[in-house]
Amino acid sequence: MKKSEENLIFFQPKQDQSHSMPLAHTGVSAGFPSPADDFKELRISIDQEVVKNEEATFYARVAGQSMQGAGLDDGDLLVIDRSKEPEDNAIAVCFIDGEFTVKRLKVEAACIYLMPENPNYSPIKVTEDNQLIIWGVVTYVVKKV
Repeated sequence: MKKSEENLIFFQPKQDQSHSMPLAHTGVSAGFPSPADDFKELRISIDQEVVKNEEATFYARVAGQSMQGAGLDDGDLLVIDRSKEPEDNAIAVCFIDGEFTVKRLKVEAACIYLMPENPNYSPIKVTEDNQLIIWGVVTYVVKKV
């Protein structure tokens, strides 16, 4: 079993300082360009869009390659909701044996697996010898393009 290389650093959103940005009301065409004057400016706050429960929401940066197949790349910003119930197939931040990792949950009748989304990494079978806390569920990913 290959050891996880992830080290997550957590941040809480600052909702007291609302920063809103312009939003194109009609959407942005992915086909033929539309005239710029078709856009009506609204204001949007990313925090208000992605944070559903302020007290239970944290941000963390992905460190490592184990979840690339799920679209989580090194340096991406995760939005984590600790109030959401973890369920099978959810992507979650887990605290296992003293270390944080982000993995897809595979819940079976007799066992839980922490599944990487990169074939270079092995699944982690959680046994009674492990100490596991499912710390929170990933609800959004913010990527740099």
